[in-house]
Amino acid sequence: MEDGIFFNQSKYIKEMLKKFGLEDSKPMKTPMSSDTKLMKDEECESVDSTKYRGMIGTTHLGLWYPKGTGIETIVYADSDHARDYVDRKSTSGICTFVGCCLTSWFSKKQTALAISTTEAEYVSVGKACQQALWMKQALIDYDVRLDDIPIMCDNKGAIDLSKNPVQHSCTKHIEIRHHFLRDNVQKGHISIEKVSSVDNIAVCSGIVKSLFQKIW
Repeated sequence: MEDGIFFNQSKYIKEMLKKFGLEDSKPMKTPMSSDTKLMKDEECESVDSTKYRGMIGTTHLGLWYPKGTGIETIVYADSDHARDYVDRKSTSGICTFVGCCLTSWFSKKQTALAISTTEAEYVSVGKACQQALWMKQALIDYDVRLDDIPIMCDNKGAIDLSKNPVQHSCTKHIEIRHHFLRDNVQKGHISIEKVSSVDNIAVCSGIVKSLFQKIW
């Protein structure tokens, strides 16, 4: 459009509805209740998860990238502690914005078992740090140099841990690879800032739904 670019899945979703014979189905905000607790069935055969993922999407929402957007970059990070009812692992959620434009996001289960909310959040912020450093490097190719990228986190313990490990001797067991977050905070590459849970766009309980709702 003249004032920006709009992305949506309308054409793709209509093709998927036709492919799976769901053209007369009623639209739902989520495929199933978010309160449902899923457990792995060891006795049944595994289903094709790619087919299920291919049936999910939205026809009436999208992403809007207006012209003249600034290059101020900000990253949101969150986690849900031990939410997986099978292995009790946490899930990290990350959203990256350049100006008002969403540029990258993901929701992924953590590989290690976090024994506290602070640890789960700390690992998520570490992932956000990787995204921030990648974004800084990518923008250099366009002759744009950012000094400090803020990472928004709603857990004070994780923020304190990124600045002062002495206060958190009980977290010594955290894998050393996650402590590069503290190293980058000390070097001034990034900063960790407090954000309320209500305003944290990377809420893992429904990251995609939250993204679209808060963007619009």
